[in-house]
Amino acid sequence: MNIRSKLPHVGTTIFTVMTNRARELGAINLAQGFPDYDAPARLKELLAHYVAAGYNQYAPMIGVPELREQIALKLGASYGRVPNADSEITVTLGATEAIFSAVVSLVHPGEEVILFDPSYDSYAPAVISAGGRPIHIPLDPPKFQIDWDRVRAAITPRTRLVMINTPHNPVTTVIPRKELDILAEILRPTDALVISDEVYEHMIYDGARHASIVEHPELYERGVAVFSFGKTMHATGWRVGYAVAPPDITREIRRVHQFNTFCIAHPLQLAIADFLKEVPEHNAELGAFYQAKRDRFLELLRNSRFSWTPAAGSYFQLLDFSAITQQSDVDFADVVLRQAGVASIPVSPFYVTPPKLSVLRFCFAKNDATLEQAAERLCKL
Repeated sequence: MNIRSKLPHVGTTIFTVMTNRARELGAINLAQGFPDYDAPARLKELLAHYVAAGYNQYAPMIGVPELREQIALKLGASYGRVPNADSEITVTLGATEAIFSAVVSLVHPGEEVILFDPSYDSYAPAVISAGGRPIHIPLDPPKFQIDWDRVRAAITPRTRLVMINTPHNPVTTVIPRKELDILAEILRPTDALVISDEVYEHMIYDGARHASIVEHPELYERGVAVFSFGKTMHATGWRVGYAVAPPDITREIRRVHQFNTFCIAHPLQLAIADFLKEVPEHNAELGAFYQAKRDRFLELLRNSRFSWTPAAGSYFQLLDFSAITQQSDVDFADVVLRQAGVASIPVSPFYVTPPKLSVLRFCFAKNDATLEQAAERLCKL
């Protein structure tokens, strides 16, 4: 039988590849973005409570009302907008499902979606699965900033979506409010929509503040904002995210979501809802928590041959290895893994046409002992 692939150029993600290799070699895994410390104790207690209390059947398709109400209050406190919990908030199986359901529901065959490379690796496959055409605009090293003139030039009558990611994974940049204004101005004469991947919203450093499309009236009217509890609750394996959008867009997303995952684990949702109510300061403390980890990791590397610009957001750090070797990032990531026993992520796989890159991405969402051991090894390169 001849199976004709819809995604013939898509292989196993670089995250899975590097994590598997780290496991095989017994290396320290600073590649895939997950903490090596546990979720808050109170959150786990709440989960155990709801499992024992029998909340183990289907949850409502759009998410339990208790969690949607807490999300609305959280967004109001963070961004000054309290979305309608019934018509604008949908709980999803992580942010990746939110993005996939949004893309598949909004993009028609032949329509174009603007992506900024290096783009997270789930974006283009979602577009192609919907029959759309990804339009890749590169972010040039070393600053990886959006060239808005390129965006203007890329807009056509077929442009359906622009997908942004802030804080950015893998390059750790953030989009400031003034640049959201530029995007709004570019899209004003069009019918194009925006998907904003904001899963690292609370991991912003050095006194900066996250600029969300939720607080931007013009972009929110045509936008979908995507968030993740897995990132903020140190529980990436729980796979709980949510999409926030105006009612007419939310209605379309739910048409796909209901047949994609239908609903998210009932006790997880109730536990998160109670935790948000009981520990409202948790999210506000994440920036300082992760900045301390970033700063500790970089201090430990001060005697290495790497150079860097401190990450502006996310829980990743790019390290420039140009003083060590002129190898490609993929080749040097292999050297670091085999010789130093530390797994990282090369950035070039996130480009369609990668430039010359001399940076690797390392995750610093780790215990101090893990960061110390990894840094000691990296300093020997």
